[in-house]
Amino acid sequence: MTEFKFGYVALIGKPNVGKSTLLNTILGEKISIVTEKPQTTRNKIMGIKTLPNAQIVFVDTPGIHKPRHKLGEFMVKQSYEAIDMVDIIVLMVDPENPKEADLSIIEILKKVKIPVILAINKIDTVAKKSLLPLIALYKDIFPFKEIIPISALKSDGVEKLIERIIFYLPQGNKLYPEDMITDQAERFIVAEFIREKIMKYTEDEIPYSVAVDIERWEESDKILTIGANIYVEREGQKIIIIGKKGERLKKIATEARLDIEKILGIRVFLEVWVKVRKKWRQKDILLKSLGY
Repeated sequence: MTEFKFGYVALIGKPNVGKSTLLNTILGEKISIVTEKPQTTRNKIMGIKTLPNAQIVFVDTPGIHKPRHKLGEFMVKQSYEAIDMVDIIVLMVDPENPKEADLSIIEILKKVKIPVILAINKIDTVAKKSLLPLIALYKDIFPFKEIIPISALKSDGVEKLIERIIFYLPQGNKLYPEDMITDQAERFIVAEFIREKIMKYTEDEIPYSVAVDIERWEESDKILTIGANIYVEREGQKIIIIGKKGERLKKIATEARLDIEKILGIRVFLEVWVKVRKKWRQKDILLKSLGY
């Protein structure tokens, strides 16, 4: 019999490098929100991939950056905690010479004693001939167990990445049911989908000043009724999210509802309200009440 493997794998890297896209691609389901803006992911998000010979628990982490407020501190702490709890680390980088942020993360990795795999993401955006010198450069910087070029968006190289992850996983038994793809509560995923649409349709600082709290959750045989509060820090931000005659808020709610219906498999009635909570990112009690 072929031995069965089980273990935890952290996806780490600087903001906007494609960690959430990779997780969604591996799982074949959208559980982690994805936007073009950096620092989209705020919490550790666990995705579970069950294969005939392995069960891999991926931990999608917030991008490691220099925090400017208590929410930022929480996000970076989530990433460091993930490094301490896993069996393998996958460091994701862009297909370019390492920046200061990449080198800072690698300095942290020099202290760990578990396998570290480098995934050079977004290879669909560069010429393939540029990858060989980049791979050689990274080999000189750190003793990665593997260096694998991938495109998380196009699924290129992802199967090979999974294959090499399984090679380094410890032997073990399944911990989760085969049909389970995440440990996240449905309310958390719903709140994240709403936040994703806010990030999509607003600019500048507004997306980072937003939190979503699910206040109402009533399920019947035919419909799920959800009530959500969108919290911002200033009255002007509230006006922008609502938009002229409420059009932007309607667009945000409609697109979020379609995503929610797809993942939950039930018709959804979604109500959203925008409220002001001044400086919520700086206040411990507010951060904890919002799940951070």
